[in-house]
Formats: sequence, structure tokens, C-alpha cells
Amino acid sequence: MTVLVARPPRPRLAGARHPIAQLASVRLVMLMLLVAGGVGIVLLRLVWLGAFSAPQTGADAAAALVPLRGDLVDRNGAPLARTIDAWSIGIHPNKLVNTPEELAPKLAELIPDHDEAWYLRVLRSGANFTYLQRRAMPETVRAVNALGEPAMAFAREPERLYPQGALAAHTLGFLNYDGHGMRGMERWLDTPLMDKNARAKPVALSIDARVQGALEAELGQAMASFQAKGAAGVILDVDTGEIVSMASLPNFDANRVPRVQDARNPDDPAALQLRNNVTQSVYELGSTFKPISIAAAIDGGVVTSMAQRFDATQPLAIGRFHIRDDHPQRRYLNAAETLIHSSNIATARIADAMGPARLQAMFKQLGFDTRPDVELHERQRPIWPTYWARVTTMTTAYGHGIAVTPLHLASAYAALVNGGVWRPATLLKVAPGQAAAGRRVISAETSARMRQLLRLVVLQGTGKKGEAPGYRVGGKTGTAEVAMKTGYSKKRNVSTFAAAFPMDAPRYVVVAMLDSPIANASSAGQTTAAWTVAPVVSRVILRTAPLLGVMPDMQRDVDLSDITPLIWHAPGENQAVPE
Repeated sequence: MTVLVARPPRPRLAGARHPIAQLASVRLVMLMLLVAGGVGIVLLRLVWLGAFSAPQTGADAAAALVPLRGDLVDRNGAPLARTIDAWSIGIHPNKLVNTPEELAPKLAELIPDHDEAWYLRVLRSGANFTYLQRRAMPETVRAVNALGEPAMAFAREPERLYPQGALAAHTLGFLNYDGHGMRGMERWLDTPLMDKNARAKPVALSIDARVQGALEAELGQAMASFQAKGAAGVILDVDTGEIVSMASLPNFDANRVPRVQDARNPDDPAALQLRNNVTQSVYELGSTFKPISIAAAIDGGVVTSMAQRFDATQPLAIGRFHIRDDHPQRRYLNAAETLIHSSNIATARIADAMGPARLQAMFKQLGFDTRPDVELHERQRPIWPTYWARVTTMTTAYGHGIAVTPLHLASAYAALVNGGVWRPATLLKVAPGQAAAGRRVISAETSARMRQLLRLVVLQGTGKKGEAPGYRVGGKTGTAEVAMKTGYSKKRNVSTFAAAFPMDAPRYVVVAMLDSPIANASSAGQTTAAWTVAPVVSRVILRTAPLLGVMPDMQRDVDLSDITPLIWHAPGENQAVPE
């Protein structure tokens, strides 16, 4: 018998979807609760930190926000040295995939710091790691990376950038690979620039980048024109001692520091580049010493009147030595004429009357027996005579037998014209009213007299080509033979012009020097300072004076009415003849 069983009815489709929809709603609610819970936890944590955690100190905040080394800026805030993120390129020679012979020429082309042979030695060394370039540009990194060598290693690391390139290189200096200063102000200020509490604020130097550029350009042009071995220049504020510009040539780009193969060899090209001629090189600066000696004689009562005369009729014989004049006048000369005609003979007689004690005292007051006073480690001690015989006193009075740096001379001239106060030079910007007290070396009256005499040298003497119309320049030329191991060279000299402006109210001293210039047509075949370096100072003043806030004035000048009648001129010249 067959039994029939009825099939239960099939559930409707709508009834099947209803439980699924309910399940989806439950999941969505659970997800929202989880998100809300997470947000709540974060908010509670923030509240907890704000209420109970120790606040971050100002020092910690500064350390987190500022670079690892403080910036250097010029006196107007222009950046001179900054720390940025940079790249280094290295390689693991023991993990090379490509052959050294294949990789070396490519690296030499992309990183020309070394030749192919050097890269080949490195790649064959089997060393664990070697740097190929520590100061790599991003485009170099990209090009090397495109070689596809897995053993190459690239890393970002802090890098010191000098935005102005070679500008003021000797002032700024540079860093070693560990990030510490090696020369210049980078070395002098190494500790404060690395201090986490001080590095947030840039350090303002006394340098004016605009003025620095002008001085370097004019010195560089003259050095090239006269094929000089080196050059130096400095512009100094006479009232504060601030170095507004300091240039030494040849120089270097601190972004690409030259390799010093043998720093002990002074003739090594790289060593010459690194040497700061303004503070590290000492020179016999010749007749630029004469105003200093005359000032000492006036202040010491040896020269009692501008009418007082000294015998320069013939060479001065001292034992086996004879002191001669380059432009002999063969007559008696007063102090003004001694400087105008740059008489060695008259200057020697004045020094002889003054005596070694008083002349030495003047030189020591000006720091000529010590390293130059400035915030640099690169400073050279002057060459001071070991024994002051009578002839030593005479010759040092006109800059022969004593050697100092150009910065020594600049500081001395500042004292001659600023009222008689010597101040140490500084490469740090000085706040108004915060200049160093200094020390008095001559009286204000003697300083006023020296302003007259220096102005006369430019108007009527060897400094004529140093004049800058409207700026009332005063100064003195100096041409000295270069001291060699075998004696003084007859073919090489150091040409210097030390000047100040405006002479009726001095603001700045400018000293420029060329080492071993070679005569050319522009100097009329001469290598003396009057022809080679005095024009450089003239151009520098014309370019920089407006930048320094000194405007030309053709209606003003130093009052010379009490001296000009005492200056004798050859018949036919349109000048007064003395009594």
C-alpha cells in the first residue's frame, strides 16, 4: 500500500531576507559603538595628558623645532650660514653586485671628487662601508641611485649651507664632518651655535654682505690685473671696532672646502686658499707706519710745531747703513711735508729724536707686539725686533724691520683718526652704546692733527689716486720690499694703502694690500701702492659708502688753513710758498 506524505509549504522570499537585514543592523550598531569607544579613549587620554602630565619645557620645545646648529647672519640679517637636511652617498664594497670595473668609471663621472682609479681601489677593498660623498646634491643622489647597484647606501643628514658661496669665507670658516667648526667664526662660536637653548636665535656678525661683496670684487679684479700672489682688505668702524668687511685672496667656497695636502707647506695651493691674510699673514707694511710715528712724536712733544723742520738734504748714514728716500726732496721737511713726500730720512730723524722707548711704547699701545685682537683662532703674532738698536728705531718708524697683520694696521689707523682711542676689532655686531671702552693712545688734539695730515697726503701726496670725490678720504701709501730668506727682494713688494673717510668726521677705515703685484699699463709700469692699490680703495669707498650711510658732500672738507701755508711747492705750481 502506498502512503502519501504532504510536502511542507516553501517559505516566502521576503520572509527569508528579514532575519539577514536584522543581523546587518546589529553589526552596524556594534561597529559604531566600537568607533565611538575608540574616540572616547583618545579623548580621555588627551584630557589625562593635559591635566596630569608634566608640561614640555621651553628648552625641549626649542630643541625640537630648531636646527642642530644655529645660523650665522650678517649685520642686516642676511643669511651667511644655515643648517639644512642633505644627503650622503656611501657603498658597501663587500656586497657589490656589479663589478668594480663596471661601476668605477660611472661613479667617477657622476661624483668627480675622485678619479676612476680611486673608486676602483675603494670598490675592490672589500670593506664593510665607505663614504663616497658626504655633501651630495639631490640630483647626484638620484643619478647614482639610477645605477641600480644594491650595495649603494643613501642617508639624509644635517648639512651646513653657505648661501653666499665664497663670500666672507675666511670670516665664516667651515665645519668638519662631525658638525663642529674648524675655522673662522664657526670655530669660535662652536659651543653657542650647538647649544640647544641658544641656537634658536641666529648670531649676527659685524659683516655687511653687500660691502663684503664689493671689497672682494675690487680686490679680486686688482689681484688678477697685477697678477699678485695674494691680497687682503678690511673695512673697520672707527668708533666700535666692528669689522664691516674682511677679505683675503685667494679664498675658497666653504660649501666645497679644499683639500689641504700638506698644511705645513705654506706654498701648497690649498693652504694658501685657507690662510687668512688679514689676520694670519704678517707683512712689513712700509710707509703706512709713518703717520703712526709722527703721531707719537707730536703727542710726545718731539714735534712741537708744524713749522718745525728735519734735515732730508741727503741720505742718512748710520754705521754701514744708509737711509734714502724714494722721492728725494734734498731739503729740510716739516711733518706735513714728510708725509706728503713719504720721506724715510725725515721720519728716521724724528724717530731718533723720540728714542726707542717712546716709539716702542706707541707700538705696544697699538698691539703691534701681540696677536691681532679679534674673535678668531687664525691669528699670527707680529715679528717684533729682538734688539732695538738706534738703526732699528729709525727703520721701524717707516715700517721696515717690523711685521704686523693688515688688521693691526686698520685698528691703529682707527685710533689715529677717531679721537685717539684704540679698540679691539670684533666680528660680532655691536649694539648701540655697547662698544668696548678701549684705551687712549694719543690725545684728541693729536688725532685732529693727524686727520689734517692724512687728508693732505691724499690731496697733495702719494695718495692722490685714493681720493673718492665727496668722501674726503685721508690715508697713507706704503710700498715695502718682500723679506726673503736671502734678504730683501728687489723684484717683489707689498703694496698697501691705509685710509679713512670722511676725514672731517671719520666713520670707517679701509686698508687694502697686494702681495707682489706685477706692473702693467694701468699702473704706468709701476708696482708702488700709489699706482696699484690706492685706486682700489677709491673704488671701494665709492661703491660702499652709500651702503654704509655715508653720503657724498662736495661742500665739506677738513680745515687745512693752518698747515697749507707751510708746504713748499716748486715754482710754477699754483700753491702757497712757505715763509
